[in-house]
Amino acid sequence: MEKLLCPSMMCADYGMLKEEVVMLDEAGTDIFHCDIMDGSFVPNMTMGLTDVKAIRKYTDKMVDCHLMVEDPSEKIKWFCDAGVDLIYIHPESERYVIRTLMQIEEAGVKAGIALNPDTSLETIHEMLHFIDYVMVMTVNPGFAGQRFLEFTKTKIRELVALKEKSGFKITVDGACGPDVIKELSELGCDGFILGTSALFGQERNYKESMLRLRTL
Repeated sequence: MEKLLCPSMMCADYGMLKEEVVMLDEAGTDIFHCDIMDGSFVPNMTMGLTDVKAIRKYTDKMVDCHLMVEDPSEKIKWFCDAGVDLIYIHPESERYVIRTLMQIEEAGVKAGIALNPDTSLETIHEMLHFIDYVMVMTVNPGFAGQRFLEFTKTKIRELVALKEKSGFKITVDGACGPDVIKELSELGCDGFILGTSALFGQERNYKESMLRLRTL
């Protein structure tokens, strides 16, 4: 199974964003991953709408947005209009989650659910038929460079057993180093968000790094 490799753009060098996007595109990026944090739903603030528009300008590859924000339904149109291909929301972020997932799909954008480490799979069973992707957070959301939480593997195994029936893909976000990518690929995960554990902070030889990850 071909892995989806998804660089986390919050880790990119914003002093040379165009060059970063072009290099990552040429290295074989499948999805450019954009973390949007409002300082309320999570205790940090990162990328914004202007950043997403800039990334979209320099690549034809998929661009996703992980909305770590309160009331994402109020912001969906901004990111759809910016040309993103996939939007993840958290089930805890608002009251009527399925309505928001439908709103995303009606805009012609793929819909995803992001699961915090402490969010049980049971809370999203009714949503699985409305989504294209489930992203499992294997660290607490909001900050890069955290330690992988081993107990999240149980949730991943349960999702793998469900994904063929419901037709979604599983991505993993958090401490996705080479060993984690190899193990979770073998379990049945489809894609990985690449941050400081596997891609950024290296020697910026993105092509070589991505090729190495694909062959794990």
